[in-house]
Amino acid sequence: MSQPRRRWFISVVLVLAIIAFVGFSMIPLISTAFRASQPVSETSVTNQGQKQLEEAARGYEVVLQREPENQTALRGLVEARIQLLDLKGTVDPLEKLVALNPAETQYGLLLAEVKQRLGDREGEAAAYRSILNANPGNLQALEGLANVQLREQRPMEAVALLQNTLSNAPEANQNQPGSVDINGVRLLLAQVYATQQNYNEAIAIYDELISNNKQDFRPVLAKAMALQQQGKNEEAKPLFDNAAGLAPAQYKERINQLATPSPTPSPLAPDITPSPSPPPSP
Repeated sequence: MSQPRRRWFISVVLVLAIIAFVGFSMIPLISTAFRASQPVSETSVTNQGQKQLEEAARGYEVVLQREPENQTALRGLVEARIQLLDLKGTVDPLEKLVALNPAETQYGLLLAEVKQRLGDREGEAAAYRSILNANPGNLQALEGLANVQLREQRPMEAVALLQNTLSNAPEANQNQPGSVDINGVRLLLAQVYATQQNYNEAIAIYDELISNNKQDFRPVLAKAMALQQQGKNEEAKPLFDNAAGLAPAQYKERINQLATPSPTPSPLAPDITPSPSPPPSP
């Protein structure tokens, strides 16, 4: 993805993160880097100049009447409508961006996020499946689709999705080296097991991942959370400390927050997969 498009994507995700604080449920695809560090009040969203945003949106609409495939206008319209809290109005321009950029998975991920917030689970799942059809190893899409299946009380489908990805990974990586992050997919599989309280299976995967890469904080944190969910807080504490020591700086505060026992653990603990690949060794 080019730098201007990457900056646009980050900008839109930040706006989505802000919206989450003012009335929409959090969703898995907003990474820890965005959602854990932006406690924003509703006034900081609404005081940005609604009239200017409405005028900007109308301007982009005029451009698109003349040039329906003008991607600058499509991106601008998406961003303006998100800031106006008009998520439904972002669907059409996002779908056009997806169609115009089949290789740019970020547009599909944003579309899936919007569909989730609108309560369109079928649309959300379809967006993730479209990404996976072209890129079966995309961790964000795998995580998102697994979350949809868990929310619909279909855990075995989530397990099958990830197991099939792992089964096909050697061939996929032979055809396109690095296309499937096997450790990342195994981490997601262990998280699914943990949500179903199959802690023995989850922790066995975490232990193997920890053994294979002692510098990756994600399985350490995941194991700590699994122990915490079982009420084994004393066993979990040194793992939280270890994870905080291994993690990049932007994740340390969130890890310390997670170390405080919570009565309602998150469904798929998405915070522990902040990037498609493990962080680099120090």
